[in-house]
Amino acid sequence: MSTAGARVGVIGIGLMGWAMAQRLKDTGHDLAVCDIDPARTALAQAAGVRTVDSPAALADRELVIVAVVDGAQTREVLFGARGLAAALPAGATVMLCPTIAPVDTEACAAGLAARDIACLDAPMSGGPERARDGTMSLMVAGADAAYARWQPLLATLSSRLFRVGPKAGDGARTKLVNNLLAAVNLAGAAEVMALAERIGLDAAFTLSVIEQSSGQSWIGSDRLRRALAGDAAPRAHMTLLAKDSALALQAAADAGATLPVGQAAARHFAQAVEGGLARADDSALWRWLAER
Repeated sequence: MSTAGARVGVIGIGLMGWAMAQRLKDTGHDLAVCDIDPARTALAQAAGVRTVDSPAALADRELVIVAVVDGAQTREVLFGARGLAAALPAGATVMLCPTIAPVDTEACAAGLAARDIACLDAPMSGGPERARDGTMSLMVAGADAAYARWQPLLATLSSRLFRVGPKAGDGARTKLVNNLLAAVNLAGAAEVMALAERIGLDAAFTLSVIEQSSGQSWIGSDRLRRALAGDAAPRAHMTLLAKDSALALQAAADAGATLPVGQAAARHFAQAVEGGLARADDSALWRWLAER
């Protein structure tokens, strides 16, 4: 079934949410957005996108994508004052894209189901550039009927679309596993590049060697190439991998698992945030480590 022209809302038009909103606009969807930041609202209005002043004002949408930062914000926009859930009609669908604890996803899905609203647990990965051009990853869990209904729209947002299964929460679990490995890879890449400089190697040349050898990782290349070029524009704030790695470690603890490598990586990001780099791009981890 085609979803072209579907009435879609986006709550949270930060870097990823705005990139998805632009993609939806470009692909012919009837779009409305909501954000608490007046600057982001002005950005959307300047681009000709309809804005509303509360999640509840998206009650006419068939699908609403939630792209806020964390579990607390997700619960607030769904079930708080002027929240979305009480306003949406039965039969609508909510798509949860933040990286949050699986128990939060499950609780949100249950609260929506009580109102006969479908939930797609759909964490995203790849950064705003990939979200903008439709090549990011989506890890989607939720009922078969909801997935089938919205699969064409999901495919416009993601060329790397992974159907995790029917159980809300499993998308969140998959994302946490992925992001913990991303944190490990980036922390490791930042450490070894700091070491390369310390022992007198040329950083750019060394990274070129690593990129063609067994030490290569996508996130290491993406972040450190930008750092080498002096590009510090935030695409993914340091707080995000700090939050996500902490959530992954909590999920591990809940499952009775101990992950010493993951714990070490998580400490790097937590300490960088404490050191004043909360709003910096996570590529800044390299220079932060090198200066310590």
